[in-house]
Amino acid sequence: MTDLSLPSPELAAEGPATEVSETVHGDGLWRDSGWTARVIKNEDDDGWAVEMIKDGEPEPALVGPWTMGRNKKDPKPLDAAAFNTLVKTASEVLWRHEQQLRAQLHKRVTVAAATGDGDLDVTLDIVPDEDDPYALLTALTTFGEQLAQVRVAPNFKLNKASAASWVENEFRRPG
Repeated sequence: MTDLSLPSPELAAEGPATEVSETVHGDGLWRDSGWTARVIKNEDDDGWAVEMIKDGEPEPALVGPWTMGRNKKDPKPLDAAAFNTLVKTASEVLWRHEQQLRAQLHKRVTVAAATGDGDLDVTLDIVPDEDDPYALLTALTTFGEQLAQVRVAPNFKLNKASAASWVENEFRRPG
């Protein structure tokens, strides 16, 4: 979206990538609590949108429609209640994204111990390094004590069968 925010001295004084922690409470720009809300022209229609950017981040965490003002031409001014709602929504979006990423990079299954002494948790933690991605396959007791850990390919498929096979093979690196 093109930044066509309401004219304000705060907005004109800085570029989009500037990291600022000062508090600003303007009609089209509201900065507080580590977040910036900026009203922008919606390129998809004649309306307005608001973007929420967390301090230090290059991209908005949230971009959504913004309400028209009473004259049905200009955007409604930002206020404390709207800003707080936007911060909560944008924080939830980031939290869900982090949880989804964690779920993709961390897998866990429970299998019977080879000795028959209860269950073991087998985890696979993928390390998405650009140059040398890998994963760590780890066996843990029910008390969280690490029994074994080996480095495996990042595309290793962890499931009950592969975990049980690894345990039965005395934690030797899988093929």
